Amino acid sequence: MAGSAAAAGQMAAAAAMWEQVKAPVIVPLLRLSVAACLAMSVMLFVEKVYMTVVLVAVKLFARRPDRRYRCDPIVSGAGAVDGDGGSDPELAGDAAFPMVLIQIPMYNEREVYKLSIGAACGLSWPSDRFIVQVLDDSTDPVIKEMVQVECKKWENKGVRIKYAIRDNRVGYKAGALREGMKHGYVRDCDYVAIFDADFQPDPDFLTRTIPFLVHNPDIALVQARWKFVNANECLMTRMQEMSLDYHFKVEQEVGSSTHAFFGFNGTAGVWRISAMNEAGGWKDRTTVEDMDLAVRAGLKGWKFVYLGDLMVKSELPSTFKAFRYQQHRWSCGPANLFRKMLVEIATNKKVTLWKKIYVIYNFFLVRKIIGHIVTFVFYCLVVPATVLIPEVEIPRWGYVYLPSIVTVLNSIGTPRSLHLLIFWVLFENVMSLHRTKATLIGLLETGRVNEWVVTEKLGDALKMKLPGKTFRRPRMRIGDRVNTLELAFSAYLCFCGCYDIAFNKGYYALFLYLQSITFFIIGVGYVGTIVPS
Repeated sequence: MAGSAAAAGQMAAAAAMWEQVKAPVIVPLLRLSVAACLAMSVMLFVEKVYMTVVLVAVKLFARRPDRRYRCDPIVSGAGAVDGDGGSDPELAGDAAFPMVLIQIPMYNEREVYKLSIGAACGLSWPSDRFIVQVLDDSTDPVIKEMVQVECKKWENKGVRIKYAIRDNRVGYKAGALREGMKHGYVRDCDYVAIFDADFQPDPDFLTRTIPFLVHNPDIALVQARWKFVNANECLMTRMQEMSLDYHFKVEQEVGSSTHAFFGFNGTAGVWRISAMNEAGGWKDRTTVEDMDLAVRAGLKGWKFVYLGDLMVKSELPSTFKAFRYQQHRWSCGPANLFRKMLVEIATNKKVTLWKKIYVIYNFFLVRKIIGHIVTFVFYCLVVPATVLIPEVEIPRWGYVYLPSIVTVLNSIGTPRSLHLLIFWVLFENVMSLHRTKATLIGLLETGRVNEWVVTEKLGDALKMKLPGKTFRRPRMRIGDRVNTLELAFSAYLCFCGCYDIAFNKGYYALFLYLQSITFFIIGVGYVGTIVPS
C-alpha cells in the first residue's frame, strides 16, 4: 500500500510539474510551430497553384519548344548550319552533322551496363560523327572485364567507342565526367549527351535534341523526360512514378516555359560543351553535380529547353534501401548547394531580378527545402502534438483544405494512379522523415553531407534469379530489415491516435492510425522488392 501511495504521489507531482511547464513554455512553442507550418503550407500551396496555372496556359497556347525555338532537322548533304543559324555550303554530307560525345558513367552496373551501351551505340547519327565514351568506375574486376568486352564488341561493329577507367573514384560521378572531358578526342566534339547506365535512349534521340542546340546558339541544355520501365513492379515504384511524373510534367515544363531554366536531371540530356566550360565544368562539391552545373550555366545567361514528349527509358529503384539512399542524395545535395550558392545567385549581374527570385525562392527555397520540412514537421510532429495539447488548435483550412488541394494538384502528373493518392500521401509523409533529415544535413553541412551511394539497379536480375519461366515476387520476411526510426514514429502516432479517441473528439484519429500503420509497414521492411540471395 505504501509503495502504491508513493507511486501515486510521484505521478501527481509529475502531472503538476507538466502543467506548470505546459502553459508558459510548451503551448506557446507549439502555437509558434503551428503558425510556422501554416505559413510554409501557404507558400507551398501558392507554388503548386502557380505551376498549375502556368502549365494550363502552356497547353492552351501551345507554347511547345518547337514553336518557341528553331529546330529544323539536320539533313545530310544540305550543308552544315553555322552558329548564327545560316548554312555553310562547304560542309556537306555527314559533315553537316556536328560531332557529339556520348558519356555513360557507371559503377559496378552488372545488371544494366549492356542496356545503355547498346542503346547509345544504336543512335541514328552518322557513325563518324559521334563517340561513345564509357566511364567505368567499377571496383569489381569481373564487371570491369564484362564492360570492356561489351565495348570491344561494339567497336568491332564499327562504332567509335572508348572505354575509360580511373585509378580512384575522386568526385564520384562528377569526377568521372570531368576526367572524361580531358581526353584529346573530346576537343573535336561540340555537344555531349549523358546517360546513366540504366537509361536507354531511342534511336532518334540525337536527331530530336541536337537541332535545338545547332540552330539556337543561346541554348546550353536540352533535357528529355524519363520513362520508367519498371513502374508497375511494386507499390513503391508506383509511388515514385507519381512524384517523378509531377517533377517532369509540371516542374520542368514550367521552368522551361517561363525562365528557360530548370535543374539538369544528370542524365538523358545534351549539353553544349562551350557552355559547360564557360560555367566552370563539373564540380564535386555537392552530391548534385548536375544541378550545380545547371545553376552556374543559368547564371551565365544560358537557356535550357525541356522536351516533355521525348522520353528515355530508365529504371526506378525497387528496393527500399536503394530508394532511401537516392532520396538522401537528392534532398541533401540541393540544400547544400543552396547554402553554397545563395550569395552568388543574389549578387549575379547577368540575369534578371525575376530570374534570381525564381531560382532562390521557387526553385530552391519552396521546392527543395520547405516542401520537405513542412511535410514532416507539420503532419508527423505538430499535428500529433496538438492532440496531446488540446489548447493549441489548427484551423480546418490548414489541415484539410490546403493539403487536399495540393494533393490533387500533385496527381495531375500521373492520372492513371489517381486511385493511389491516399497511399501516396502516407508514403510521402514517411519519406519526408528522411528527406527532412537530409535537407538539414545539407543546410548545416554536417555528417553525411557528401555521402554518395550509387543507386542499385536490378534490371532483369530478379527474374533471372527466380526459378521457373514466370515472374514470382519472393515472400517477404519481416526480419530481413528493421528500420527503428520508422517504428518509433509508428508508436508515437499510434499513441496520439489512441489519446485522441480517449480524451478528445477523435478528429485526427483515422489519419494518425493510417500514418502509424504506414510507418510500421516500412519500419519492418515490408516495402519494395526483396532480392533473394
